[in-house]
Amino acid sequence: MEFQNLIKNRFSVRSLKNTAIEPAKINMILEAGKLAPSAVNFQPRHFIVVQQTENLKKIKAIYPREWITSAPVLIIACSDHSKSWKRRLDGKDYADIDISIAVDHMTLQAVEIGLGTCWVCNFDAKKCSELFNIPEHIEPVVILPLGYPDVSAPQKKRKTLEEITHWETF
Repeated sequence: MEFQNLIKNRFSVRSLKNTAIEPAKINMILEAGKLAPSAVNFQPRHFIVVQQTENLKKIKAIYPREWITSAPVLIIACSDHSKSWKRRLDGKDYADIDISIAVDHMTLQAVEIGLGTCWVCNFDAKKCSELFNIPEHIEPVVILPLGYPDVSAPQKKRKTLEEITHWETF
């Protein structure tokens, strides 16, 4: 798919068919996350693939929205703060930026292979760590539900370039 069409077709899918996803497609999505750039190439990312029914049900305890239960696969995208690059000048930790780049790559890969997903960030990260035995230095940042979309892409509403762009003048 041409890149412009790919980004135009990506949207937050909250209605997924409960149809099994081929392991090769899951691996393609994980590979896209693995290939994403990171600050100083430290690659402080960790992905937890959730597909067993009992573990999929646990997600409702940390994100109590009914729609997420239709996803046959969830990927919990995590930042490993023990491996992330910290800017020397002010100590800024780039782990969140690095995982965001990886997740964006993963969502675009999902669209290209016919799957839908949605960035889920409004969840109980502490409880997620407890339920999935995630070590303290690894932070769950995003949950990516994966599945075949049960809806079509809506019309995108975006600001104009003039509203979001400033050209410097000297």
